[in-house]
Amino acid sequence: MLDNKEGQAVPSVTFKTRHNDEWLDVTTEQLFANKTVIVFSLPGAFTPTCSSTHLPRYNELAPVFNQNGVDDIVCVSVNDTFVMNAWLADQEAENITVIPDGNGEFTEGMGMLVDKQDIGFGKRSWRYAMLVKDGVIDKMFIEPQKPGDPFEVSDADTMLNYINSDATAPQDVTLFTKPGCPHCARAKQLLQEKGMGYEEIVLGSDATLLSLRAVSGQTTVPQVFISGQHIGGADELEAHFA
Repeated sequence: MLDNKEGQAVPSVTFKTRHNDEWLDVTTEQLFANKTVIVFSLPGAFTPTCSSTHLPRYNELAPVFNQNGVDDIVCVSVNDTFVMNAWLADQEAENITVIPDGNGEFTEGMGMLVDKQDIGFGKRSWRYAMLVKDGVIDKMFIEPQKPGDPFEVSDADTMLNYINSDATAPQDVTLFTKPGCPHCARAKQLLQEKGMGYEEIVLGSDATLLSLRAVSGQTTVPQVFISGQHIGGADELEAHFA
């Protein structure tokens, strides 16, 4: 049985990290003292659920968490610092602090170190998330003990609902653009004025005209989508906001 440690202090551990090609010790005191911190822990960097959903959503919701009193979001995994740094760069998750628990000391202290030798992983972390206030665990979301790698309760949206059930998650915004397009620049400016983050798909490097036509039925840019709704070009986006 994986223990729920709500009300207890986090384990006291020193993590061996690399910053700017130099070794740097980071302590749990530095990470948690006088702060409100979200921690989510996962079986391994570069693994499917961790890369496609778990880390990206926490990164995406970071501004909302900050607005609701969270100082930092920390991702812990039983990986070395080189792997964690490479994963962070690959994910472009600028809002997340990755912590390498290479020896599994923190994870073991949390009672979350599990044996995954059956898939060649050795000792790894069970998937969980927690809210830590000044080094004390306020709330834990531990995935149910099922075969495989369940992902049901440690997600970012569950955590946000716990912190503030009335908080509004940002809308999903995607726009197709091409370099040098003035209407694309206008659409991006309109989104920025509304404080809306967006994913930009650039024709010629990220997608083709065929892709644009397949998803929008159009052959001109920009084409803007908000929460799955096709808005259209810059004029239509301006009308949408009006």
